Amino acid sequence: MPERLAEMLLDLWTPFIILWITLPPCIDTAPMNQSQVLMSGSPLELNRLSEEQRILNRSKRGWVWNQMFVLEEFSGPEPILVGRLHTDLDPGSKKIKYILSGDGAGTIFQINDVTGDIHAIKRLDREEKAEYTLTAQAVDWETNKPLEPPSEFIIKVQDINDNAPEFLNGPYHATVPEMSILGTSVTNVTATDADDPVYGNSAKLVYSILEGQPYFSIEPETAIIKTALPNMDREAKEEYLVVIQAKDMGGHSGGLSGTTTLTVTLTDVNDNPPKFAQSLYHFSVPEDVVLGTAIGRVKANDQDIGENAQSSYDIIDGDGTALFEITSDAQAQDGIIRLRKPLDFETKKSYTLKVEAANVHIDPRFSGRGPFKDTATVKIVVEDADEPPVFSSPTYLLEVHENAALNSVIGQVTARDPDITSSPIRFSIDRHTDLERQFNINADDGKITLATPLDRELSVWHNITIIATEIRNHSQISRVPVAIKVLDVNDNAPEFASEYEAFLCENGKPGQVIQTVSAMDKDDPKNGHYFLYSLLPEMVNNPNFTIKKNEDNSLSILAKHNGFNRQKQEVYLLPIIISDSGNPPLSSTSTLTIRVCGCSNDGVVQSCNVEAYVLPIGLSMGALIAILACIILLLVIVVLFVTLRRHKNEPLIIKDDEDVRENIIRYDDEGGGEEDTEAFDIATLQNPDGINGFLPRWGLPAQCGEERNPTQTGLFSRNRIPRSLHFIFFTKINCTTQWTTQ
Repeated sequence: MPERLAEMLLDLWTPFIILWITLPPCIDTAPMNQSQVLMSGSPLELNRLSEEQRILNRSKRGWVWNQMFVLEEFSGPEPILVGRLHTDLDPGSKKIKYILSGDGAGTIFQINDVTGDIHAIKRLDREEKAEYTLTAQAVDWETNKPLEPPSEFIIKVQDINDNAPEFLNGPYHATVPEMSILGTSVTNVTATDADDPVYGNSAKLVYSILEGQPYFSIEPETAIIKTALPNMDREAKEEYLVVIQAKDMGGHSGGLSGTTTLTVTLTDVNDNPPKFAQSLYHFSVPEDVVLGTAIGRVKANDQDIGENAQSSYDIIDGDGTALFEITSDAQAQDGIIRLRKPLDFETKKSYTLKVEAANVHIDPRFSGRGPFKDTATVKIVVEDADEPPVFSSPTYLLEVHENAALNSVIGQVTARDPDITSSPIRFSIDRHTDLERQFNINADDGKITLATPLDRELSVWHNITIIATEIRNHSQISRVPVAIKVLDVNDNAPEFASEYEAFLCENGKPGQVIQTVSAMDKDDPKNGHYFLYSLLPEMVNNPNFTIKKNEDNSLSILAKHNGFNRQKQEVYLLPIIISDSGNPPLSSTSTLTIRVCGCSNDGVVQSCNVEAYVLPIGLSMGALIAILACIILLLVIVVLFVTLRRHKNEPLIIKDDEDVRENIIRYDDEGGGEEDTEAFDIATLQNPDGINGFLPRWGLPAQCGEERNPTQTGLFSRNRIPRSLHFIFFTKINCTTQWTTQ
């Protein structure tokens, strides 16, 4: 008995792991036709089992099983025995055959059909396939009939540590701000192991750092990388390479390992102030430099990068704060000094500025390190330059009366040479601005005189340009605009604003306003226009008309009586004197024409002609025009009717003995038969003599030798020409009409 148990324990210790499962007495299993399939991992025969095991096997109809195990990657000279199948129906007479089917049957797993031994004939890899499901059945050796239902079981591939950990996402890159505190998390990495994480420690990983101490550390189980030193400075070292290892078997000896690299970059923070490269800068600038020109650049260096290195520049002190300005160049991170106002070497030859550079973005965590700014001194020397003349004023405004005498002085311009040498100046007029040469200038003193008469009514303003040139250096010139305003004098008499013509109704009433007129004056007095109106002295007591001044500076003409008659007098001429308020005042006489017209009862003018007076009363001009139009239209209709009728009845005389049918040419075209009356006039062919011996005139040329197109004849109209006659015309030979076709 002990020997049998020892043999069983020895079998269990072998690689062919056997799972023996017995059911308690209270649990029944399905019958297997009075036999059971027995699985054993030992090469021992069934008859070597102890009597106790046989009794145990019989207690519930045999062994109950469902799994077998085999180690992966196992290789040897012989196939590996995985297990053995046996049934109670097998008396050992070799009349039972065992059949295996399912995953890998025949290719990976092979069964001895006599003994029921199952062998693995190939090397297995759990990472490729972890388990196989197969079906076993016992059949009669001779008839192949099943002796019992098939039984399904599983062969599991047991894992061994044959896969090293791998970092699938490596190599890694991470960043951490510089000056971080100890233990700041940088990143975490992950390795994977293809071995079975459930069985043993083959997939249990432990992480460690092979390179990168003492700057960084790693959590062995979570693989979180942290800073191991505080206040690492990017300006000292920006990048670190960390080598990380993952080892399976819990990190114990014999485990497999894999490595990866992590590149850690320190990101910048604003922990450094700007610093000028030098404390004193020297620049020189000509006095004639253009405003806005860059005079020089100053730069404050900052060990930080990006926006942490951005600095703004300002002029905080100095004697040239009003003349100079400084701007920041975001690309070059320097300050540009520019000129704001003109320089004058003769006035001041040098300037001193104090400039400051300060960080734009300040990190409050590092404010205790001191002010993030720096200052420097800038000295600017002004260089002398040959400058052009300078006028005493940037623009000039002169005034002159339009009646000023020729060669009279209008005004004067002055200029000087700002240089120490002080060259004399010559003046001239840019004739492109004075094409009519209305003005002259004295080349020495700049006095402007009148060359031609002025007329304010033609041009109020004259804009000219005066040129000042240095005598010693003709290339140094200056220009100044001069605006000359022509002042008005009262040299134009007032007159009617337009050509007025008044109409007076014969049935008008006394005191009725006939016309309202206004005056105009080309002059432009300072206080505006004010006109006086009057009649000629000899017409002051005019019996027909009178005048009345209105508040709006206009004049109304009124009729003194009624009963005007155009038969007696059709037109009245009324001279009016118009005077202005100038000094001295000017006046002119304008004549108003007044026509006497016939008007309707409501005062609407109907006719102003004498001939219209003899027309019947109540017949207006519009009615007369309509009557005349109707008469003309009727005459046109009558003339057209007579002309057309005469043209239609005019006969054509031809010879009586001439048969018109002889003039018809034959052509190869089929007509429409007797019913086709559209192609030609059949009556003409049947009666060549025509009616009363006449044919229509347009059937024959007017005279011998004259050609006529048959489309103009009565025989064929333009729309009735046969299709085969492309071109038809008459030719005259001995006054006999013939048709020729082409």
